[in-house]
Amino acid sequence: MSELSVQLYTVRDALAQDFDGTLGKLASFGFTQVEPFALLNFADELRNGLARNGLTAPTTHMHLVDEDQDAIFALAAELGIQTVIEPYVDPDRWQSEADVSQIASDLNAAATKAADHGVQVGYHNHHFELESKISGVHALEVLADRLEPGVVLEVDTYWAYAGGADVPALLSRLGDRVVALHIKDGDGTLDTSKQVPVGSGVLPVWDFIAAAPEALRVVELDDSQTDLLDAVRASREFLLSNRT
Repeated sequence: MSELSVQLYTVRDALAQDFDGTLGKLASFGFTQVEPFALLNFADELRNGLARNGLTAPTTHMHLVDEDQDAIFALAAELGIQTVIEPYVDPDRWQSEADVSQIASDLNAAATKAADHGVQVGYHNHHFELESKISGVHALEVLADRLEPGVVLEVDTYWAYAGGADVPALLSRLGDRVVALHIKDGDGTLDTSKQVPVGSGVLPVWDFIAAAPEALRVVELDDSQTDLLDAVRASREFLLSNRT
């Protein structure tokens, strides 16, 4: 299996208090990879903190449309990031084929610019891209059909589940375009405070992983009623104790 990564948004409050120290804690848990968010906001902290803590960042989340894409992709390349992932597009834009086609066009255009920096572009879903169907097809799949081959997907398995998708079947249909999975657990609802360490909720996470075994596995919690650093550590321990 791929080594685990962790979405830094999970520990955003700890990062705000002590960015480098939080990276150090993640490294002490055994993580060697992280997934930054809001990349341009933390350029200096990442330049200094990744190498000092023995971490790499193969992926990052960063809004791309109407942003300074050259600056984003140049920083990604400098930091050794291979894939810049658009984390969110407004739910209202997933209701029609025309709107989804425009999202695909925006991502395809960004990917062309990214290629000049040796970087690729991806998209990360929430629940609404699965909840919305266009001619009976999940809007996320409508998007995938309109993306250029080099544009990839990071499937958030929790949100796909919450959106009503058969997640293993979805991953099978999307195939090699899926390069990363967000692995999280909870009660399967939209209430992020009910998210819990991986392995202690109701989601069949191993079924999801088995459907995309080569994808990078990124631990994430959007929120929780437990300590998020502890939740990240426990999630890693569960996933590695059940290594497949």
